[in-house]
Amino acid sequence: MQFENNREFALKLDAEDDLAKYREHFIFPEVDGKEVVYFVGNSLGLQPRSAKKYVDEVMQDWAELAVEGHFKAEKSWWDYHERFSEKLSKVVGAKPSEITVMNTLTVNLHLLMVSFYRPSGNRCKIICEEKAFPSDQYMLASQVRFHGYEPSEVIVEVKKREGENHFRTEDVLQTIREVGEECALILIGGVNYYSGQFFDIKEITKAGHDIGSFVGWDLAHAAGNVELKLNDWKVDFAAWCSYKYMNSGPGNASGCYINEKYHNRKDLPRFEGWWGHNKERRFLMEPEFQPEPDANAWQISNAPVLALAPYLASLEMFDEVGMPALIQKRNKIVAYLEFVLQEIDKEVESSFEIITPSDQSERGTQISVFLHGEGKEIFNYLMKNGVFVDWREPNVIRLAPAPFYCSFLDVFCFGQVLKQGILNKKQ
Repeated sequence: MQFENNREFALKLDAEDDLAKYREHFIFPEVDGKEVVYFVGNSLGLQPRSAKKYVDEVMQDWAELAVEGHFKAEKSWWDYHERFSEKLSKVVGAKPSEITVMNTLTVNLHLLMVSFYRPSGNRCKIICEEKAFPSDQYMLASQVRFHGYEPSEVIVEVKKREGENHFRTEDVLQTIREVGEECALILIGGVNYYSGQFFDIKEITKAGHDIGSFVGWDLAHAAGNVELKLNDWKVDFAAWCSYKYMNSGPGNASGCYINEKYHNRKDLPRFEGWWGHNKERRFLMEPEFQPEPDANAWQISNAPVLALAPYLASLEMFDEVGMPALIQKRNKIVAYLEFVLQEIDKEVESSFEIITPSDQSERGTQISVFLHGEGKEIFNYLMKNGVFVDWREPNVIRLAPAPFYCSFLDVFCFGQVLKQGILNKKQ
């Protein structure tokens, strides 16, 4: 499509957008009485209007039923988490039995590493990407210390080539081959939080299995954003947060995927608790743990139902729309954002360098841009003028026009505010 950087064209794209109606299903903050342009769904998604209803249902059940809400509520609490498995399986490309929802993201990654980081002899190394999200770095370092190793000796980082902004799949595969039989685990962010690059999960997972390593993925920036086929790709395990593209609310519950081949494995250790115990016998209070036959065996404590309620509200919309439709709009709106940035770049003295891959198969909703010649003042100007974006040092803004609620008009308006902010500074 031949794009145009004007209001009329943006409105035309919105009129053709089958998902445009879902914008009304979300609540936007306002600045000076106007809805903001919200491009930070990669950090915290907007609140679905239905979320309050789902939370209120739990509150009402608590008020009217008290402890009996565990079994007598319309959405009974004791199996509340089970309502997520089928819907989430469509989002991440898994079987429902491979999905559970519990805890928060880094907690779940730690718990999954109990099962999948089993260093022994020379096979003790972990491969991750250079400058992974800090929480992943802290987690990996603490895990290897727990097992008696020094992070600098066993954590191997795949690096970008000098002067390049993206990781090359060939370099990831080469690192895997070089570490070889010393590799116990590969754990990488499916979509890099800084650049927005989508890794080749299928090829990297296969390469890890070829050397006998477990392969897991942090899908914080991937779930609800890119096409995933975790079961087809034979991924061993994965976890993701729900509050970014999945709009569940700040710091909310994490989803987990555990490949079906590890269910009922008695030789695979894990930390256990009563919510992972045989559901039909859970309240018999038996002393011996009998695991659930699926991913729910990794459950530990009873589900935080009040936290899960807004996640379920959002997931209902994902189930209604489906990932193919979201990805189709995502590709179009991100391409339009890329075009608008290039057009504004021609009209100002500063230069923009997009560090996110231009190939749609290698990116999701996020575009990361170096604003050469600009400091944090331009970020402050955007925020003050109702354009919510994300700043990363030294001079990168991350832009994520989430397809559920962002419009093509939002993209055009962002470009105009960005241009005005730069021109004002030059005067």
